Amino acid sequence: MNWGYLQAFLGGVNKHSTSIGKVWLSVIFIFRVMILVVAAESVWGDEQSDFVCNTLQPGCKNVCYDHYFPVSHIRLWCLQLIFVSTPALLVAMHVAYRRHEEKRLILQQDGEIAEKNLQQIKMQKIRIEGALWWTYVTSIFFRLLFEGAFMYAFYYIYNGFQMTRLVKCDAWPCPNVVDCFISRPTEKTVFTIFMIAASVICILLNVAELCFLIIKACLRHGKREKYSSYQSSLICKDKEHQQNKMNEFLVKS
Repeated sequence: MNWGYLQAFLGGVNKHSTSIGKVWLSVIFIFRVMILVVAAESVWGDEQSDFVCNTLQPGCKNVCYDHYFPVSHIRLWCLQLIFVSTPALLVAMHVAYRRHEEKRLILQQDGEIAEKNLQQIKMQKIRIEGALWWTYVTSIFFRLLFEGAFMYAFYYIYNGFQMTRLVKCDAWPCPNVVDCFISRPTEKTVFTIFMIAASVICILLNVAELCFLIIKACLRHGKREKYSSYQSSLICKDKEHQQNKMNEFLVKS
């Protein structure tokens, strides 16, 4: 699988992410994508051919393998990374829409001024506030949802995160209880635990980023409330001052 497209896509979103979001993206590519491409695929390889059962009954080996490994670890990890990265598409679409609207307004200006403003828009980092804040928070929520769902799917499908050396199978057409042996179970257990740990780190980073955005939005809202109350108090004082001057003028007259 070519992960270059995913990297280029998320790299564009990374320009408008928070510092925690940039750390999350680094964990995705360094500790998950690179490990998956460089090491994990070679460790699993053609897993079905290395799955050995002590029987020559036709079809027994295939049925037992399908029973214990209905989905390959590699393919499930690939699906997990795709689903976890997809919510960033919401942010990318929102940013692209805002840039398109800004460019449309700028192109209505004069030629030289429009060119300068277009260059500024390309270099400008869009602040996460307003509607973009809601889009960003929604994308984080879906990240958490997909991470948790896939971790539960791993535990449910493989009955835990540890690869056993020996499994017993009595599914049809096996003539009796058959012993089947998994190749390199310890190495696969290490990689599985490593990938699960990387998923847990990503979940913690997503929770931290979500809390950071909520706290920052609350502080920004508090500052606006304070500023508006300060402005209203100044207006009231100005009105009182004008009213006092008017009263003094009426008294003197």
